Amino acid sequence: MSKIAINTQAPDFTLPNFKGEPFRFSDLKGKYNVLLVFNRTFT
Repeated sequence: MSKIAINTQAPDFTLPNFKGEPFRFSDLKGKYNVLLVFNRTFT
């Protein structure tokens, strides 16, 4: 995946939710503020 510049619209993606159902990021557009955090593990 290529890097995304600051202040650029996030790309749409689909992931399973906690019930295993597909969840689309674009479903939140215009409804909520979204903060994505990708944690890195410590080894």
